[in-house]
Amino acid sequence: MNQTVNSKERLRAIIRSRKRWDVIFGILGLLAMSVGILTLVALFAQMIIDGLPRLTSDFFTNFPSRRAGQAGIVSAWVGSLLVMFVTALFAIPVGVASAIYLEEYARKNWFTDIIEINITNLAGVPSIVYGLLALGLFVYTFGFGQSILSAGLTLALLILPIIIVSTREALRAIPQMVREGAYACGATKWQVCSDHLIPYGMPGILTGVIIGLSRAIGETAPIITIGALTFIAFLPPVPFTGEPAAGMFDWLFSPFTVMPIQIFNWTSRPDPAFHANAAAASLVLVVLTLSMNATAIWLRYRLRKNLKW
Repeated sequence: MNQTVNSKERLRAIIRSRKRWDVIFGILGLLAMSVGILTLVALFAQMIIDGLPRLTSDFFTNFPSRRAGQAGIVSAWVGSLLVMFVTALFAIPVGVASAIYLEEYARKNWFTDIIEINITNLAGVPSIVYGLLALGLFVYTFGFGQSILSAGLTLALLILPIIIVSTREALRAIPQMVREGAYACGATKWQVCSDHLIPYGMPGILTGVIIGLSRAIGETAPIITIGALTFIAFLPPVPFTGEPAAGMFDWLFSPFTVMPIQIFNWTSRPDPAFHANAAAASLVLVVLTLSMNATAIWLRYRLRKNLKW
């Protein structure tokens, strides 16, 4: 009887001790999260205080200038949009098609296992490595030069692992009975993919695509590596305009700059007025990135809500 009582007391003591540790770790986790959130809020508030007065129409339509009060971001945001367009044009079809092939068509053997491991590892490779690869491959070997096309292809390589992994996870989440039911009705593999798997997996696919693009739009290291300009006072040529008229794809080979590089250029200057410009440009970039992430969350929720297995 005494042994039973002692065993119960020891068990209760162990439970109380573990509960104390749970409370301690919970408090430490809350403190760590609070420090991170407060730091982020403080930085964002300082960015708003410094940059909000500079957010005028002239700031969005003026070219960079040696005078801080006249400087703008038109060449930076136009360059960012064009680079993101090229990135999406190459990364989305290749990434989604690769994921569908690996998940639905490829045989499961040692070769595909190696490919899957490498794709997963590529998602963690530093972005500067992609810049060095692009410098040798796109800029010099293919002769694309320091252009929008080189930048777009570089960022496409950067986000390809993200799109492939997210698309494969979206396809894996679809119940096997969807495939079996389609095959039972006589559908081919491509019909199963195009009519069932891709529509059902669209929430996860779109989420991965938008998250990948939101990462790419803030990248600086690979873009600097391939030779993007830090000061540019002109826009890429508009097709079929000018003397002589620009070609359809001349803008792809135009010099460019992007928002992160413009911010870096202004923060490196000693004049505090340029730091205010950098804060304003940073605010625009943060709002754009948060908007893309919010869009991904909304699309995921909206499309999943309409799914019926």
